Amino acid sequence: MTGSRRTPMVVALIVVVLLAGSCSRLAQQQSEALAASTAVTFQTDDGVQLAGRLFGPSDATAGIVLAHMFPADQSAWFETAAALGSAGYRVLTFDFRGYCPGGDAGCSQGTKDVGQATADLQAALDYLRSLGPTRIGLAGASMGGTAALLVAASEGDGVAAVVMLSAPQSFLQLQITPEQLATITAAKLFIAGSGDPAGAADAAQSMYEQSGQPKSVQIVTSNDHGTDLLHGNQGTHVQQLLEAWFAQYLPASATPSATPGG
Repeated sequence: MTGSRRTPMVVALIVVVLLAGSCSRLAQQQSEALAASTAVTFQTDDGVQLAGRLFGPSDATAGIVLAHMFPADQSAWFETAAALGSAGYRVLTFDFRGYCPGGDAGCSQGTKDVGQATADLQAALDYLRSLGPTRIGLAGASMGGTAALLVAASEGDGVAAVVMLSAPQSFLQLQITPEQLATITAAKLFIAGSGDPAGAADAAQSMYEQSGQPKSVQIVTSNDHGTDLLHGNQGTHVQQLLEAWFAQYLPASATPSATPGG
């Protein structure tokens, strides 16, 4: 009896130790990702100051803006931003207005407003361009993915490639119509988890069908949503998909990319 009573306690202790080790590894990874980054601020057209971080070489000609999902902040992208920076891209993460996690994750001014997400992302893109990159890509998670599609639709040839993680076609005040999707010339990669309770897999497939080439849809075996896909059971695979897409359609160097495919 004594042994059986102790067993749950031993299991609980093991779980606590494993969780602590996992958190420690995540903290170390984020610390390493931030080591070569720089905190920045920039303003939207309506005068709201947003907080961001820059990764990668200052002389890069290709730049990528990463937009976070509704319940997160820019820190969810830090490891991906560092990896893309190491590959030669100038990368900007940022907090949408009203997001103020503090510390290394920064503090944007204003009040949270999903309806202004596209304007905030456009300001981030314009800021990154002002630093030198002439070839631009976007990646967004959930809300940030919908905003990325809307900006790509308005930018035309100004955006070369877009990656969406669990982007909905409609989220509160954000909505991308089939007509807008059809106008996006950027290479589009839709990624979603097959078991995402928000129905992201269906949304990804639907938007893929409404979009023109070049495009791809990747449904991975996961219940994770948005940037959680980068840290869950399919994390390495999703990261590789994202990096490969940018390498093909927005190479870090000005060398012509591979011939676009389906």
